[in-house]
This record gives sequence, C-alpha cells and structure tokens, in this order.
Amino acid sequence: MQVRGVFVWVVALTLSHADSFITKEEYAAGLYHNPRGVGCHLCHGENGEGKLIARYKDEGKSQVFAGKPINKLSFREFYEKINTRIIGMPRYYLTDTEIQTLYYYLHREEFRRAAQKPRKTQPAH
Repeated sequence: MQVRGVFVWVVALTLSHADSFITKEEYAAGLYHNPRGVGCHLCHGENGEGKLIARYKDEGKSQVFAGKPINKLSFREFYEKINTRIIGMPRYYLTDTEIQTLYYYLHREEFRRAAQKPRKTQPAH
C-alpha cells in the first residue's frame, strides 16, 4: 500500500509540473499521420511534397492519380483546400486549431528558423 501511495504521489507531482504529455511537434506529427483514420502522408507524402497513389488506364489512356503537393501552399490556400470538397480526398471536418497544427507540421522547419533569428531591439528613448 505504501508503494502505491508513493507512486500516486510521484505521478501527481509530475503531472502538476508538466505543461503537456506530448510536445507540439509530436501532436502535429500524430495529427498529420492519422487525423481521422487516413493519414495525410499516405497521399501527400511525408513532408507534403505530393505522392503518386496509382497508375491506371482509362479508355486505353494511361492515367495517374496522385496527391498534390501541399507544403508550398499559403495558409489561406491550405485552409480553403481542406474545407473544400475535392474528389478523392476524404473530408476530415477538422477544427481551425487542427488545421493550424497541420500547417505548422508542414512548415515546422521554417517556424524553427524564424524563432531562432535574433530579434531587432528598439533603441531606448
């Protein structure tokens, strides 16, 4: 019984000082890989670069079905495309926060670089 009490106390203490169970990057990666059962990476590639899904023939003509690149879209374009019905793309009914998180995932390196740049300081008056 004492070991259990100590364990519960340690867990409670740890949780009370933890900001989150997972980092923003881990949450973003999880959302990109499995937002509602079908991961974005399956059609759009690991980094949103686009991906060939299938080659097929239609009336004797070779056709390609591919997920388009999404890593170069502005946030506005990204948001609009996710909220527009596109043939072949599942509807996820994502919240605005989830869409922002997915965009962050695709642009995480840009965000990191921007955060590391020295900030300009204002001269004191």
